[in-house]
Amino acid sequence: MSRGSSSNGNDNSIVKFTNMQISSHDDDDEDEEQSPVGLGFVEKPEHEWSLLRHLFPSKAGGTPAWLDPINLPSGKSCLCDICGEPLRFLLQAYAPLSDKESTFHRTLFVFICPSMSCLLQDQHEQWKRHPEKGSRSIKVFRSQLPRNNQFYSSEAPKNNGSDKPLGTSAPLCSLCVTWKGDKICSNCKKARYCSKMHQTIHWSSAHKSQCRSLEESGEDMIPKAGSNVTWPEYEIINEDESEFDMEVSNSNEDAKDLLTNYDPEFDVEMPELRKALLTDNEDEGEAKSWASFSKRIARAPDQVLRYSRHVNSEPLWPMLSGRPSKHEIPKCTSCGSNRAFEFQILPQLLYYMDVKNDSNSLDWATIVVYTCEASCDGSLAYQEEFAWVQLSSQSR
Repeated sequence: MSRGSSSNGNDNSIVKFTNMQISSHDDDDEDEEQSPVGLGFVEKPEHEWSLLRHLFPSKAGGTPAWLDPINLPSGKSCLCDICGEPLRFLLQAYAPLSDKESTFHRTLFVFICPSMSCLLQDQHEQWKRHPEKGSRSIKVFRSQLPRNNQFYSSEAPKNNGSDKPLGTSAPLCSLCVTWKGDKICSNCKKARYCSKMHQTIHWSSAHKSQCRSLEESGEDMIPKAGSNVTWPEYEIINEDESEFDMEVSNSNEDAKDLLTNYDPEFDVEMPELRKALLTDNEDEGEAKSWASFSKRIARAPDQVLRYSRHVNSEPLWPMLSGRPSKHEIPKCTSCGSNRAFEFQILPQLLYYMDVKNDSNSLDWATIVVYTCEASCDGSLAYQEEFAWVQLSSQSR
């Protein structure tokens, strides 16, 4: 789908990231000879129904449009391993694969703790010998379904507001509307919660005044996500990177200028990242890495996601330091296959999430997602994958 285009139409209008729809570059530069990349941009949805789960959206912020609406991640999977609080939904990418029947529908979900101190600890944990056993503040889940399944029609959605999902979905937390609400209010028996923390927040912010009336009326409660536990919601639109052709000098000075010459509308205001990378004392390797990163990003400065599920695809790293070696990417815990790079999230997304620009706020240089090369079916509806975080300050 092109940016700004309508969601009405046939299956081709679904916003999806696949290796089938991305064409290759034709560029003579040595640093351009890389795998084709699909770029993700955020836009406000044209219709309220555009981001419902049965339309298989790619989206950022708000609440997840769960692919399997019943068998959601549960237990500690929903929590930050460091502070123990529920993770917040960051984004999801609809990325079906055509080579397997079981991956006709396939979506990757990313969740993160909004605490920067937890992310700093996460960075330390990922450098351990066995990162899959580390405590994580960012988690990725892969869910996939065959064309014929109990939740969706085998026919392509019409995308005109008339599409309906099949069956029911699991009851969700009344506050975050993200995780399964397996804790029930003892008074009204209507409100549900994913955690004690969210029950406490909801009681003091809204439910205290609603509880008695719900109990007396017998009406069902319609969950509505609180703005303090979700980020602003956007649709993610996919475009081929080869459509963007911007000539940028590879000199260190020009690379520095790129950060300050972005369109102010898309200025992500990353002072810590700039401070770490744009000093006169930076070594030659870091300078070249940042220059290469800046040159590539400058083709489309407002991109928030880069997708490239191809053999030997590599992320676009901002820095040399803080990159994982091959053995630091754990194998799939379900089938034992290697995990490979699939997509990365850029810090530009923080601008759209209205994250405050201060030393205590969430920040990253890039978040790189690695998934099972076999995209195995596994035993769970949501198979946990692996994310590697590169922060602006890399210190082990």
